[in-house]
Amino acid sequence: MRLGRRQHKQEEAQIDLTSMLDIVFIMLIFFIVTSSFVRESGVEVNRPQASNVVSQKDAGIFVAITSANDIYIDKRVVDVERVQATLEHLLLDKPDASLVIQADEHAYSGTVVKVMDAAKGAGVKNIALAAEKK
Repeated sequence: MRLGRRQHKQEEAQIDLTSMLDIVFIMLIFFIVTSSFVRESGVEVNRPQASNVVSQKDAGIFVAITSANDIYIDKRVVDVERVQATLEHLLLDKPDASLVIQADEHAYSGTVVKVMDAAKGAGVKNIALAAEKK
């Protein structure tokens, strides 16, 4: 007489990933919402390096000066004579906005000074120069 053997099928253990995916998506949303984005002028400028760099919070207006001494305000080329009028127009929307000048390290210092004078004439209270940390 033959004894019957029971054949046991082993069940494979499965991990339920649903709750882990929920947590991953919640963390992704959290990091996207809480991350801060750095605003820049949108013009490629080689900023000079400095050892004492202070982060400028909440800059409202960005002015970029390229190595060819072209002046960009809000990604538009502005003639040096029109800088003050353009800044006055932008200050109508944000009267307390600070100005960040991102000048290329090969730009003429005279152009930077003209932009700073125009900004003061337009009524800008806070002017900062952008630099890369050494």
